[in-house]
Amino acid sequence: MISKKKADSKSIAKQKRNKRKLLSFARVCRYGLDSFVRNSWLSVAATAVMTITLLIIFVAFIAQNILTDTVGELRNKVDMSIYLKTETTDEQAAAISKLLKKLPSVRTVTYVSAAKAREQIVETNKNNSDVLEALKVATNKNPATLRIVVNDINNTAELEKFAENNAILQRSINQDYKPSFAGERRETIKSIGRAVNFAQEVGIIAGSIFVAISSLIIFNTIRMAIFNRKEEIQMMKLIGADQSFIRGPFLIESIIYGFIAALIATGLGVTGFFRSSELLASYQISVQPTLSLITVYWPVVLLSMIVLGAFIGIVSSLFATHRYLKL
Repeated sequence: MISKKKADSKSIAKQKRNKRKLLSFARVCRYGLDSFVRNSWLSVAATAVMTITLLIIFVAFIAQNILTDTVGELRNKVDMSIYLKTETTDEQAAAISKLLKKLPSVRTVTYVSAAKAREQIVETNKNNSDVLEALKVATNKNPATLRIVVNDINNTAELEKFAENNAILQRSINQDYKPSFAGERRETIKSIGRAVNFAQEVGIIAGSIFVAISSLIIFNTIRMAIFNRKEEIQMMKLIGADQSFIRGPFLIESIIYGFIAALIATGLGVTGFFRSSELLASYQISVQPTLSLITVYWPVVLLSMIVLGAFIGIVSSLFATHRYLKL
């Protein structure tokens, strides 16, 4: 009987503690919201800079995805060509293709026979009567072609070595046409690859700068709020208020900055991206994968932005309260 009374008293005490904690948390949230409203102009400034910061981070993320997808698509379209003799048989070409496919750097191999190449020329020049007449009387001297897509357009060393040293290929290779392991398209891919790296670096630098600026503004906003409530904070210290209760409202205020900024930045970023997607696509920029990603996972994107904004605000607020509250 006594043990049951003790258990009941412990349960009641635990419920009271939980109720006090919940009440304290509610008060902390209310005080934080009051402080956000009270310092309206400072709150607007801090939220605006936080919005710009998150928007830059969002744009950098989108740009990086788009450029990466665009380069990937272009890599798949660019093929290296090894030219074979006109009289190369399908069996000989199949044997060489099988060897090429075993190379780690090779993704796909497509064989175009000399006859098929001639048909393609006819189709391309079907409206040019002079070319068609010349093809009728001329002997087919078009080379057969092995079109090879590699994993990395900037690394063809393995393929070049194969073309120079493989005995089976050397018996069928057309000495009048050099393999196309270089050219304008390869240089274009290199340029876009450099653009991707540059965009990534710029995005990181710009994001870091604005994270620092927004953190500094939030830091000063919290500091001014502390000065405005100096007497109130001193009174809470004298009556024995917990450190968490004193610091809590400032943390809530910072989280509000991040939450509102994340909503605005995500809304602006997604709207701007969707409206500009058609224009970007008209320039052969690959936007569809990123569009699909945003459409399917927009709740995750929004939540990530909120978490990031809250994190920036909390860190700034912790520094400010630690330095100026002397807790």
